Amino acid sequence: MSEKTKDVLEWIYCIIIAVALALIIRYFVGTPTVVQQPSMFPTLQSGQRLILNRFTVRVSKKMPERGQIVTFEAPIKNYITTEEYDPENPIALYDDESRGFFGRFVNNVLEIGKTSYIKRVIGLPGEHVQIIDGKVYINNEELQETYLQDNVVTESLGGLFTDLYVPENCLFLMGDNRSQSTDSRRFGCIPFDKIEGVVAIRFWPFNLFGKVE
Repeated sequence: MSEKTKDVLEWIYCIIIAVALALIIRYFVGTPTVVQQPSMFPTLQSGQRLILNRFTVRVSKKMPERGQIVTFEAPIKNYITTEEYDPENPIALYDDESRGFFGRFVNNVLEIGKTSYIKRVIGLPGEHVQIIDGKVYINNEELQETYLQDNVVTESLGGLFTDLYVPENCLFLMGDNRSQSTDSRRFGCIPFDKIEGVVAIRFWPFNLFGKVE
C-alpha cells in the first residue's frame, strides 16, 4: 500500500470517527435548536436559540418534571377527530412500523425530514388532567401556572383531550401561548420515547442568556 493511499485512508477513518462522535453527542448528550413556532410565546419567541439536554431523557431515562419545557417528535396527526377519538387510549398517533430500521435511523438519529414541537409539561403519568372554565386541573386541584401571562385562559380549541388520565410512560403537553398552540388538547398525550430533550438554556439572544423557566 502506497504512502498516499495510507494518508487517504487515515483521513477517511478520522472523518468517520468524527461523524460518529458528533451523532452520539447529538443524540445522547445535547444539541442546539432554534424556536420556530409561536406556541411558547412569550416564554420563547421565534428565532431564539436553545440548548437541549438529551442526556436525562436518552441515557438516564428520567421522566421530565411538570413545568419543564421539552421538544418531541410531532405526531402524524395534529388533530384527532370524534371518529378517531378513543378515551381509553388518549395517546398521540405515530407511524413507526412503516419506516423500517433505516427509516427510523434517519428520522430519530439523523433527524432528516423530522418535525419537532416544543411545549411545556403539564400532566404526568397517572394524573387526571381536566380543562374546565379556562383553567387546568390536576387530580381535581387547580394548577398554578405562574409562567403564563395574566390574561391567558386555557380552552379546548376544539380538541377532545380535555378530561383524561395520562397513560403510563406518557406526558400531557401544552404551549404557553394557549390560543395559538396545537398540543395535547388536540392530538393526545406524548409517549416518553418521543421526547427528544429538555430545554436547558437559551443562548441567543445574548441578553436573554440563561436557564429557561
